[in-house]
Amino acid sequence: MSALPHPAQVVERILAASSGPCLATVEETHGAEVRFANNTATTNGMRHGRRVTAIRVLATGQETRAGVATESGEVDEAELVAAAEREANVADDAFELVEGDVAADFDDEPSITDMSVLSAVLGDLAGVFQRAEGAGAVMSGFAEHQIVTTYLGSSTGLRLRHAQPTGALHLVGRADARSAWAASGASSFDEVRIEALEERVRRGLEWADRQLEVAAGRHEVILPPEAVSDFMAFMVWQASGREAEEGRTVFSRPGGGTRLGERLSELPFQLRSDPAEPGLECQPFVSTTASTADVSVFDNGLSLGRTAWIDEGRLTHLRYHRAGAARSGVPPAPPVDNLVLSLPGAAGTLDDLVSRTERGLLLTCLWYIRVVDPKTLLFTGLTRDGVYVVEDGRVVGAANNFRFNESPVDLLSRATEASVTERALGREFGEWMNRAAMPALRIPDFNMSTVSAAS
Repeated sequence: MSALPHPAQVVERILAASSGPCLATVEETHGAEVRFANNTATTNGMRHGRRVTAIRVLATGQETRAGVATESGEVDEAELVAAAEREANVADDAFELVEGDVAADFDDEPSITDMSVLSAVLGDLAGVFQRAEGAGAVMSGFAEHQIVTTYLGSSTGLRLRHAQPTGALHLVGRADARSAWAASGASSFDEVRIEALEERVRRGLEWADRQLEVAAGRHEVILPPEAVSDFMAFMVWQASGREAEEGRTVFSRPGGGTRLGERLSELPFQLRSDPAEPGLECQPFVSTTASTADVSVFDNGLSLGRTAWIDEGRLTHLRYHRAGAARSGVPPAPPVDNLVLSLPGAAGTLDDLVSRTERGLLLTCLWYIRVVDPKTLLFTGLTRDGVYVVEDGRVVGAANNFRFNESPVDLLSRATEASVTERALGREFGEWMNRAAMPALRIPDFNMSTVSAAS
């Protein structure tokens, strides 16, 4: 098979094939992964993909329409533009296309990754497996690394490129009916050591040597950063300004309007996204192939900056594209691909929170999270791979699993203590929000609605 043309050339050909306003994106993905189970590596490999999108804008009189067409691999650029024109519909998010210049790196080759990135993990797995076998346990999991290089061009002259590396390492240990999990997200595997995850898993399995039955009900719970990440990520994904204005979400004000400016927590939490966040750097411009209630194809190329969704405990931003923001008289706030929750003055670690707990539960992670009521953002879900009983500042055993019913908005309002913020990979939503940093939280009355047989 012949080599694919350079992504920058594809962008230029799409724009040249259009007789009017047009946007073009090429997303080039290179990935490497290794999977393991039952104390042995099972599969490893690499993948390469390309997704090409043409976005055609058509203006007739007072009406503006937009159409999108996407194909994988090698494309016929003229046909892709024609397909986008055929798909054009009236756009209620219409706005002037973003203007700009040609980025200095626009003609650079796509960034790539390969199995060498995972060599440290592969080299350490043998020792992990050997130690697990000696302890009567089995280890499973996977390591993956990918780089997505995005090329974006506009008929306004804007040309942008960004290469985004994303990595994840998951480790699950099982022994008899016991299980424990640990994971880490990273841009580079130079930042990750599997031995640190192994220690967390080993400790969890040891804690579970003693099994304790705990009834459902409201318990003091310490949420680890991984669980907090899942709650906060989903909360921001639901923070649509337009849907709040329509009275459909937890951020809708009773009687009309939104809850912008309202205090959500007495503790001065800040929940923010910032493309320049140290260690969590991400794409600094909008790149989307579909319009939604708060994301617009017309905003492609728009520069992204620091956005505080919550500041000093108050709701300060909801997600808006430029057209929606103009209609509502608020600043635009597109999504950013990272998320940080912090509490000024917070100190100590997860273990420090445990040491100050008289009686409570320490969770590991959450899974199978689903929304029960969008108007309160009430979730239901299950605990998994370790719920531990804490007495007098130390873990004394493992409890059964639970189904829980909670809202992340309510959790912030009821949290009484937080640890320092650290990078965290959520079990449920970490695939979509890899770049997150969260504290552990103390919740005095977490609702474990029923006992679950999940393991």
